[in-house]
Amino acid sequence: VQLVESGGGLAQPGGYLRLSCEVSGITLDLYTIGWFRQAPGKGRETVSCINNIDGTTYYDYRVKGRFTVSRDNAKNTVYLQMNSLKPEDTAVYYCAAERFSPNYLPSWKIFGYWGQGTQVTVSS
Repeated sequence: VQLVESGGGLAQPGGYLRLSCEVSGITLDLYTIGWFRQAPGKGRETVSCINNIDGTTYYDYRVKGRFTVSRDNAKNTVYLQMNSLKPEDTAVYYCAAERFSPNYLPSWKIFGYWGQGTQVTVSS
């Protein structure tokens, strides 16, 4: 199983980035995909997830209304569109996969397959 994130970089406050998570080795529509982030000196936190049953999405309150998660099963790719970026969004962002069907925003501890992460820096 391999997950590869891309799309990170430097953005100005108020700007946007779109992260991609390309997944191989699993049947994507059987897995819930989560997005997570970890800032320097802080713990890993769940940003968003999209479940495997009906594509229902969940968001942390700090990003709700600014971030949108989506999936393209045909391309084996999950996206995180990040708009209205804030300096506090600066972190390494990870995607991860697990075969379960949450109806809530799950802890990162549940996920077993992880990408290597991509750096997002929001600064003027």
